[in-house]
Amino acid sequence: MQKKLAILVPLIVFSFRAVAQKETFYKTDKVGEKYAYVDVIRTYEKVAAKGYKSIDLFQKLGNSSYSNCELEKAAEWYRELFALTTDLDPVYYYRYAESLRFISENAKADALIEKLKRKPKSAIKSKV
Repeated sequence: MQKKLAILVPLIVFSFRAVAQKETFYKTDKVGEKYAYVDVIRTYEKVAAKGYKSIDLFQKLGNSSYSNCELEKAAEWYRELFALTTDLDPVYYYRYAESLRFISENAKADALIEKLKRKPKSAIKSKV
């Protein structure tokens, strides 16, 4: 009797678990038809072309171009960024210098790295 009960109890438990594992399907095709994909970078580029200037805007454009290996564009956006401010994280100095080296402006890149070296160590460490 106990042997039958020992077999029956796990079967009942597993049958409840099998029923509880209900699959859910989402209809993403219809959702995709309702909503349009927005290319944010192109939108930012259009905003910048209209004359809007912002540190955040140029950081996003520069980072996007740098990440996509479009270093010519990245150099352009970082140039705009550094025209607004030089109080930036060290990573922006490095990325801007790399972008400048890509377009063969090595003197400007070296000058930028020297500026980064002259910054106080406490300012660099606090931002990294």
